Amino acid sequence: MSARLQIENLGKSYAAPHGRVCALEAVSLAVQAGEFVAVRGPSGCGKTTLLLAAGALLQPTHGRVLVNGQDLYALAPERRARFRAAHIGFVFQQFHLVPYLDVLDNILSPALALKTSDPVRSRAAELACRFGLQDRLRHVPAALSTGERQRVALARALLNRPRLLLADEPTGNLDAHNGELVLRCLAEFARDGGSVLLVTHEARAEKSATRVVQMEAGRIQ
Repeated sequence: MSARLQIENLGKSYAAPHGRVCALEAVSLAVQAGEFVAVRGPSGCGKTTLLLAAGALLQPTHGRVLVNGQDLYALAPERRARFRAAHIGFVFQQFHLVPYLDVLDNILSPALALKTSDPVRSRAAELACRFGLQDRLRHVPAALSTGERQRVALARALLNRPRLLLADEPTGNLDAHNGELVLRCLAEFARDGGSVLLVTHEARAEKSATRVVQMEAGRIQ
């Protein structure tokens, strides 16, 4: 059985005044269904670059990224965007909520990328209740606590029923209680058959992950 996420010999480099900078070098990694993989490493080691490339948001210099067997960068940009919206959920440290939308509409925002007949509004309300946000549906992000904003971001990532979640330092701005809540939700998603790739420099993700991988200087160690 093929992996849900298959990263093969991935490389990414950038032009710089003093020469080319290599952010990723020959990275290969597989994440299976039901697996929660945490990639740990110091700031600047290439973790976020890896996550963006894995999520069809950053074209690699070489190598392949396959999700459910589909080579992401073999797709035309428009088809890649539709595939990403249908199959991949993202959770970021900075939340990236739309400031003028309330909680419910922020959770609903991924539905704009898909033509779907699903009752997405009721699903968004269900997700809000699941994350304890039922009394905050009409609040804008500025009226929420940091932990509530991350819960909104997590509910938004799950709206389109992705089978792959990519998380970039999702506990970095959270206190211990809210950080543990987010990690429990990610672990539950994996136990239900989803796949999680999380990148972090923190140790607290290790007890929730099924596998921990170390990254240094653009390489998997």
